[in-house]
Amino acid sequence: MAHAVPAGAQTRDAPTRHIYREVAGRGLSAYVFAPAPGVPRPRSAILLFHGGGWSAGEPEWTFGAARRFADRGLVAIAVEYRLSVDGVTPIDALADVCAAFRWGRRHADELDVRVDRVAGYGVSAGGHLVAAAATVGCPEEGAGAPRATPDALLLWSPALDLTTDGWFRRLLAGRGDPVDYSPAQHVGARTPPSSIVHGDEDTLTPLAGAKRFCDALLRLDVLCELNTYEGVGHLLTRNLANQESDFDPAPEAEADGIERQIGFLVALGFIEG
Repeated sequence: MAHAVPAGAQTRDAPTRHIYREVAGRGLSAYVFAPAPGVPRPRSAILLFHGGGWSAGEPEWTFGAARRFADRGLVAIAVEYRLSVDGVTPIDALADVCAAFRWGRRHADELDVRVDRVAGYGVSAGGHLVAAAATVGCPEEGAGAPRATPDALLLWSPALDLTTDGWFRRLLAGRGDPVDYSPAQHVGARTPPSSIVHGDEDTLTPLAGAKRFCDALLRLDVLCELNTYEGVGHLLTRNLANQESDFDPAPEAEADGIERQIGFLVALGFIEG
């Protein structure tokens, strides 16, 4: 059973660590950053999921973004999920993402969070996972279980069309077909409003997938902003020769992407302008 709110001082700089789920004797952590003081209660929340090709990474990779969101008045929660090693697949990671959203809503009173304003933020593979929770859907958890889907999506260089992704297929290890877990193929009228930041030279998560996802939402009259930046690749890197490591994000593009996603949350009423 996941712990609710363990002891520990929560501050804007140092998060409180919670165990939101236990799987096979292992606790999965959620790191909660307190929002700026003076924000009316209950507050909006955002859950953050790191990248790393489903097989690498850690919640700390999103701590910088979490602090930015907390500074703007959100309860920001950086989430650990299982990586695709030793028999684990992205299907398991998706189940963790769903469990994290349920945990946040289940403990909304303790966290001082509005259950109808819980956004999801995902980078690269993390963008896929949070978008999949909103489109492919989540495992059933019985009657009365809190909702597992985000109320808004903020995606940064996300993997949204996996139909021809050979790496993702290998990670599935025969447990499913990539199309079954590809957000662009499962967009629906209930998919939440979405804001995407993407480089037009991205070779790891090509821009075409983000366009397909966004166009599908717009056809359903669901808000989708696709913020595209010319001449940069994955994670807005200027190093186009190596988009898997040694990232060199273009400062102006990165700053603009951050501000556009903050503006997106303001427009939705998640935070004040």
